[in-house]
Amino acid sequence: MNSRRTTVMAELLYLMALKKLTGGIHEEVDSHNCMLDRMHAKGSKLLGSRAFSAIVARLADLCNGERVVVFLFVSCILFSTPSSLALEAATFLILSFAALLAEISTEGSRALSQFKTRPGASSGMLLGSVTMPAAMLSRLILVSRAISQHHVGSEDFSYISMLYWAVSACNFGALILCLTLQNPPGDTSSRLGGVPASIYSLFCTIFYMCSCYMSLSAKSYAAWHATMNLLWYLCHGIATVALIRHILHKFPYCASIGEALLVTSGLVLYAGDMLALSLSKILSSLLFMEHAFVEYGTKSEIHMVLQGILLGLLLFPSFYKSVLYIGCLLTSFNKSGAQLGRGWAYVGISRSMLFYFSLLAMLILIVPTWMMFAEDFHIHPLQWVVIFVFTEPLKRTTLCIYWISVICASVFRFYNISKQSKIERILLRKYYHLVAVLMFVPAILFEPTFLDLAFGAALAVFLILEMIRVWEIWPLGHIVRKFMNAFTDHRDSEILVISHFSLLLGCALPKWMSSGYNDRPLVPFAGILSLGIGDTMASMVGHKYGVLRWSKTGKKTIEGTVAGIASVLVACFILLHLASAGYILSQHWVPLLLAVTLSGLLEAYTAQLDNAFIPLVFYSLLCL
Repeated sequence: MNSRRTTVMAELLYLMALKKLTGGIHEEVDSHNCMLDRMHAKGSKLLGSRAFSAIVARLADLCNGERVVVFLFVSCILFSTPSSLALEAATFLILSFAALLAEISTEGSRALSQFKTRPGASSGMLLGSVTMPAAMLSRLILVSRAISQHHVGSEDFSYISMLYWAVSACNFGALILCLTLQNPPGDTSSRLGGVPASIYSLFCTIFYMCSCYMSLSAKSYAAWHATMNLLWYLCHGIATVALIRHILHKFPYCASIGEALLVTSGLVLYAGDMLALSLSKILSSLLFMEHAFVEYGTKSEIHMVLQGILLGLLLFPSFYKSVLYIGCLLTSFNKSGAQLGRGWAYVGISRSMLFYFSLLAMLILIVPTWMMFAEDFHIHPLQWVVIFVFTEPLKRTTLCIYWISVICASVFRFYNISKQSKIERILLRKYYHLVAVLMFVPAILFEPTFLDLAFGAALAVFLILEMIRVWEIWPLGHIVRKFMNAFTDHRDSEILVISHFSLLLGCALPKWMSSGYNDRPLVPFAGILSLGIGDTMASMVGHKYGVLRWSKTGKKTIEGTVAGIASVLVACFILLHLASAGYILSQHWVPLLLAVTLSGLLEAYTAQLDNAFIPLVFYSLLCL
């Protein structure tokens, strides 16, 4: 009995021990499984956070400050476009999208390495592609308001529309070039979402052609007339492709792709207008055509003179090279083609005299003959300039004396400072922005038409002096080179000094483009306000008091940007009061604040040549 009881107790103890043992094992397994679950959750969370951080970093790289500002700029223009310009707005949207794709796809790609662009600058394709079309579309919006109020005729609208489609073709052509170069052998990084860039190029081309043809057809053009206009616009794109390649190869390390695109599209547009007049005259003479094959509007005599002289100076290097080549063949100065190439660097009195004679022949003989044929300008341009100046001799000669006095005083003063003082060159250059304000604001208020002519004359002088500097023409070449070196910065080079050109054109282009009807009184001041006031105050305040920077790698400060925006707003208020007290009440201050703010932010973020882009962006926003 006892043995049986002992056996039962032993079995119970065995069962209890076995249960305790298996329970501990199950508990250990459960705890181990929980630990694995926690580790898996932590790992998933860590991988998710890393993936999210990578996505955020990539988005931050794609949506940098300049692109965000350009996006807001494009959005403002599209929002202000009336329904009558729907085709133009759709084309502008597609152009902006194509430019963004081209800019993103070129980052880290070897596709555009053949172009030696300016060191330290981004490609700038997006900003360079939308700036000129945006200016033309904004001008179209302004002219469409004038047509609805019967202030201008339909021919002015057709002319601005022609300029818009032509400059859009220029930018589409350059973007198609960049996208086509995205597919070198073995470079898969340049594909956009796995789709070859040629597909995007084909889509952009077809969309542009369809939109342009529909726009031309809506104006009751005949089929052949619309087709001729479309082909003419496409020629602008082809010319832009050829010219931008030539500029980037001829002037290496002088410009980014966006800057070269802005300059190229402007040159092609400016020269294409004059060439269209010439071709229309030729076709009307040979084929007895009653209508021109492209539309061109009525231009003032001042703009005819400026267009002829400036285009003559831009074509002068090719003319001078041909004359020099013929002269070398006739005089045996050079014995071989290699020596002829090195002869461009040789400074000689005979070669310099040939330069001056060729320049006189271009300005006195060739340009006037071209103008008389193409534009029916029946007086010599130089004679017309003299007559125009002395039409109101007291006001205009007084203004000339004032300009000469300001230029002489500032140039000699700043040149001496640059040699003796330790002041930074960036601040010294900003003093010239203030000089531009002193010179141009009184002229815009009291003699705006004379200022148009003065801007052109100054640009012609700058072109001649730059040719003298580059070719070292005796006796001024060395003097001009030494003087220019005192005010150059990292964006200039020995090949080409662009700072003074960009400042002058930045002030002149808004004034030239605002000629004619204008219901926005601040539009002619766009360049002077943005460069002479905003850019100068932003640089000075940011340099002296700036602490908070917009980016870790940039030099622009928040304090400088705020100072620039505030100074431009104060200057706008003063100019509106000087123009008319009623303008202050009728001015829409919220759009003005938006225009000033976007221009100031663009100055803070862009790595492009701000003197070239900011005035045109500010002009476009003021036209809305």
